[in-house]
Amino acid sequence: QRMMAWLLFVDPNSVGGRRAMQLGLGSAALTKFHFKKLRMDTTAVEINPQVLGACRTWFKLPPDGPRLRVLLADAGEEIRRATHLGTVDALQVDLYDHEAAAPVLDSPGFYADCRALLSDDGAMTVNLFGRDASYDRSLQSICHAFGRDAVWAFRPTREGNTIVLAQRTPTRPTRMALLARAEEVRSRWGLPAVKWLRIFKPVE
Repeated sequence: QRMMAWLLFVDPNSVGGRRAMQLGLGSAALTKFHFKKLRMDTTAVEINPQVLGACRTWFKLPPDGPRLRVLLADAGEEIRRATHLGTVDALQVDLYDHEAAAPVLDSPGFYADCRALLSDDGAMTVNLFGRDASYDRSLQSICHAFGRDAVWAFRPTREGNTIVLAQRTPTRPTRMALLARAEEVRSRWGLPAVKWLRIFKPVE
């Protein structure tokens, strides 16, 4: 759910007209949420056809259509295609090699490519394992690509995951503005956005 923190930075009435992209399909929960609940134009990029098959068979991922597409591709290559540049309002990155417990794509260059995908008020959220040197390295790579003033982070979960958010254009809404937006996100979409604010801060 914390991967949805980008909703704190946009007008809720604009969400249905925006574009989302997921790098890494996982169990398709994020893809389905953006497509079904937020009613956004949604693209997922997944390298493994077996993962896609499982999502369609077991996790009720709908077939491709006008507002939903799954691209079987290497995310690092796909995001450099000119057709995607500047078009994505909400980018979620969850590309883990679970055996290595580290992101598959994690360089400053990769995160710069992610930034180039985003619209002016777009944001990227990344799932990182947050307890060791690999987290610090990932965070520095993100700050290098986006600028430190554009980066926010949640406190790590008990399992050691940290969600990091990076904006294409840095903004620092007031606490009151964030609280008002969080209450609207909670009432519209049932997300625990007010609770997020206790554990979500700009990276200093």
